[in-house]
Amino acid sequence: MTVALAGLLALTGGAGTARGDVPPAPGWNLRWSDDFTGPDRSLPSAAHWQIDTGHGYPGGPGNWGTGEIQNYTSSPDNLSLDGNGNLRITPLRDGAGNWTSARIETHRADFKAPAGGTLRIEGRIRMPDVTGDAALGYWPAFWALGAPYRGNYWNWPGIGEFDIMENVNGINSVWGVLHCGVNPGGPCNETSGLGASRACPGASCQSAFHTYRFEWDRSVSPNELRWYVDDQLFHSLSQSRFDAATWANMTEHAGYFILLNVAVGGAFPDALAGRTPTAATVPGRPMLVDYVAVWTRGGGGGTTPPPSGSSQLYLRTDGGAGDATAPAATVTLAPAAGGNHDGTPHNPQVFTSGPLTRAYNGGSTQFDLLVDAGTTVAGGQQVRVSYDRTGDGAWDRTETYQYFATDPVAGYEHYTQARGLKSATGTHGDLTGGKVRIEVWSAIGNGGSTLGVGNQSLVRIPFG
Repeated sequence: MTVALAGLLALTGGAGTARGDVPPAPGWNLRWSDDFTGPDRSLPSAAHWQIDTGHGYPGGPGNWGTGEIQNYTSSPDNLSLDGNGNLRITPLRDGAGNWTSARIETHRADFKAPAGGTLRIEGRIRMPDVTGDAALGYWPAFWALGAPYRGNYWNWPGIGEFDIMENVNGINSVWGVLHCGVNPGGPCNETSGLGASRACPGASCQSAFHTYRFEWDRSVSPNELRWYVDDQLFHSLSQSRFDAATWANMTEHAGYFILLNVAVGGAFPDALAGRTPTAATVPGRPMLVDYVAVWTRGGGGGTTPPPSGSSQLYLRTDGGAGDATAPAATVTLAPAAGGNHDGTPHNPQVFTSGPLTRAYNGGSTQFDLLVDAGTTVAGGQQVRVSYDRTGDGAWDRTETYQYFATDPVAGYEHYTQARGLKSATGTHGDLTGGKVRIEVWSAIGNGGSTLGVGNQSLVRIPFG
């Protein structure tokens, strides 16, 4: 739900087909984008997106925490490019009445307004072209979740959620909503959140493409959050509305990841139409997405300033790790070949950062590694993070985490520190010309696996 600058409405709003590119935005720096070019029925870029499947995250709340009823799949019947420059997410119902649909999220989870600047997240979208009783239960959305949700799944809504575009039951309206604080109640009135809605300008939301934009403005004090449709502001919230802890919990972390999905049924549709969908609901009406893009303006110029008192290390193909991201890529993790290497690195991929001179902040290591074992069963990856305070070759602190059992379904999964420590030796202290070493290997299983690097996997070390 981003807003284009003055004059961009003619380029990005209204009815029509895909533009074929991401529009220019004078005064803004384009940080990330996808315009969904590719053959008909191909999946969206694996470098940009991961596909969510099933009825919830492993270990997370059922039915995605909202009561929605569909099963998310990676089938091109539910999720694909249309060959004309659009992403197509199509909810379907089988003969037994079971619904399927699709949900994707960016690999990157570091979209954040730079200090003193503004973040802009924008998408040009045509909602499913269905209205009235035939639309009951349709719930398309374009939104963003705070990065700490990955691997936890129980810290919502404190980590923040920006609903850039939501629609329900084919109503000619766009909702923009902020979720934060605690549930129920709290400063964001959960579970409803703090929202506003309006009809789409000109043609209805369902009959045409419209541009939806969200801005997080840190160039003003107090900071502001703003929601737009076709360059028209319809919702805004000021930092002054929230207590300091609530604001910090949703803004002082690594950033946000972006999601696109079409749910069926659940709390929002039910609230407006009773139990949905009904026998009158018509399947097969897709949401079309022309592009999604992220810009920044002013401030430090990036989207990923590290949280106060910590440092982010992105893994790279050259065996390094550093604050700067690189294009998405993968490296191969050698198979455990039937052995049990739980706790002991075996043919690991090794990433080293240094020399580093930074003060220990009293915190702990965090990480989010994207791993995939394809269709291999009974495999698991493991990580060890070691700290050499002075760069003399003596590892003063070593942390080995419980291995992560990957599922036998193709597609990346998130391995995070939430798996827990298996063992730790030594103590932390300030780094003075020190080094950090990250080792990732296959702890169990016969098959190999892959690890996402570049802008996909990161380790956050407790140093400022």
